[in-house]
Amino acid sequence: MMSNAPYSQALIPTPIGDVLTICSEKGLRGCWFIGQSHFPKQSLEQCSQDPTIGKRFHQAVKLQLENYFKNQIDKFNIELDLNNLGTSFQKDVWLALLNVPFGHTVSYSDIARTISRPNATRAVGAAIGKNPISVIIPCHRVIGSNGDLTGYAGGIERKKYLLGLEKLRHTTPQK
Repeated sequence: MMSNAPYSQALIPTPIGDVLTICSEKGLRGCWFIGQSHFPKQSLEQCSQDPTIGKRFHQAVKLQLENYFKNQIDKFNIELDLNNLGTSFQKDVWLALLNVPFGHTVSYSDIARTISRPNATRAVGAAIGKNPISVIIPCHRVIGSNGDLTGYAGGIERKKYLLGLEKLRHTTPQK
């Protein structure tokens, strides 16, 4: 049975595992490492088999992820489609993450203060854990207030890799 869903999916290889992307005609809706926590089984059921839906966004994500992992870019330029994803609180958290600079880290309490909810550190952590767009919405840049690496839905080893990649680029002089 053919779905009339307004989304399509693509699998993109990365050095730390394949990611599944879901795109609409408006932008990227999801980017998850295969098997990570909060993997979107229900979202997959809503995807069309039509490969033209969101094709330009899948292509942009693939190219930009390739360049990111080659240390050729430090900022993503991909339209996001967060329509009907998460609560308004979760979206506030995810959008705040977009302002964490490449090569830098912040704490959960920093994000809570950024969204003017200084007492919502645990809720911020829960919202970050459900980030639907790994790497591009950089939840890997959030660490514990004591500097410890804390959970990452994609796995702590991937978080270490991403932070190491960004530190390498951030400290390397530009040619």
